[in-house]
Amino acid sequence: MGSPELQQFQSEVERLAAVIGAPASLLPTYGRSEDFARPHIEFLGGQFHFVVEERGVQLQRESSPNPDDILYSVFEGITFSMAGDYEVRHRRPSEDSRRQLFDVQLQLLGKLSGDWQQRRRAHLGEILRQYPFSDEPRPSRQ
Repeated sequence: MGSPELQQFQSEVERLAAVIGAPASLLPTYGRSEDFARPHIEFLGGQFHFVVEERGVQLQRESSPNPDDILYSVFEGITFSMAGDYEVRHRRPSEDSRRQLFDVQLQLLGKLSGDWQQRRRAHLGEILRQYPFSDEPRPSRQ
């Protein structure tokens, strides 16, 4: 059994995941890595840690004593995956696929936290300043 902090964190992730209908396969593991780039959450030294490992190599680690910071990291990834799945199923020809992806992600985050939505909107704005949308017809594949 994990620490009480980790158990409480997991309960909150599951509660929020239910709000947006997130599939269990997108949720992190707790206290251990499944590897294959599935995030896991640790609670060590009074801090929460969002960790991504693949093939035994740590690709990402974010740490904070504030669980909200780590919840944001968890749901930024979950909502990005959900939005990507949605965009693929509802692709619009001649439209930059990021338009729908970003919009759906922001909608999902907004259901969870206005602060998280604004935080992600600011980050996406930075991306778009550097790499603006490009709505152009794509050649059809036959």
